[in-house]
Amino acid sequence: MKRLAGKIALVTGGSRGAGRGIAIELGKAGAVVYISGRSLRGTTTHGFPGSIDETVEEILNNGGEAYACRCDHTNDEDTRALIERIRQEQGRLDILVNNVWGLHDLEVNLQPKPFWEYPLTMWDATFQSGIRAQIATNHYAIPLMLEADSGLIVHTTFRDQDKYLGTFYYDLAKNAINRSVFGLAHDLKNTKITAVAVSPGWMRTELVLRTFDTDEDHWMEVEALKHTESPYYVGRAVSALAGDDEVQLKNGQVLQAGDLAREYGFTDIDGRFVPPFLI
Repeated sequence: MKRLAGKIALVTGGSRGAGRGIAIELGKAGAVVYISGRSLRGTTTHGFPGSIDETVEEILNNGGEAYACRCDHTNDEDTRALIERIRQEQGRLDILVNNVWGLHDLEVNLQPKPFWEYPLTMWDATFQSGIRAQIATNHYAIPLMLEADSGLIVHTTFRDQDKYLGTFYYDLAKNAINRSVFGLAHDLKNTKITAVAVSPGWMRTELVLRTFDTDEDHWMEVEALKHTESPYYVGRAVSALAGDDEVQLKNGQVLQAGDLAREYGFTDIDGRFVPPFLI
């Protein structure tokens, strides 16, 4: 029996990147996965590769159960309706992965430079379309999770100890996510719901591969990508956490995929153990 059989999961921002990898690994472990995002097959956001339909298709091809849910998480009514759908169809929510993120909506060169040289729309992309969208999902989802008084909430993030993360808005937003998990864990301390943040390393997402004009079959030929990891690596990290009966001991923590790989004994899809990413 698969270790997450019978569990109901929601992964936001599941069209590509970390969200896709996490959704697929949860599906492989037996969870019923709801996958939200704006990209549908043939009509993806900004023409980016990947869609919620393709993520669902891969889960189905692996023998899992998944549902594509078109949702703009900057629209509270969309988010509320999504959680209500899960309530009506499943009656519970066991795993919530907050991965939705708006920075890719901006056509901005993210090379390090002083923050005043970036447009103020960076705030909306990282906070309104990122952090607030994640908090709104928690707002609607936690009451459903409380009905069973159990579950795991994961926020995808990035951290490298106390180092600056390269650009002002990105650093501010990721640290805000980390602190929000700390506060969320405090508010959930008298429940059996656990909240954590999980930080992948440098992932070979669809957009990263496109930037380097390569693909998953040829990335090894690109010197700059030799220390990267696939999005399935963080997916395996989240899947391992969801299957850990003692996960509540990690409540409020910011965890790195490489550390979790060492703890739980998993590797990336190419068999490598990829250590925690360092700037």
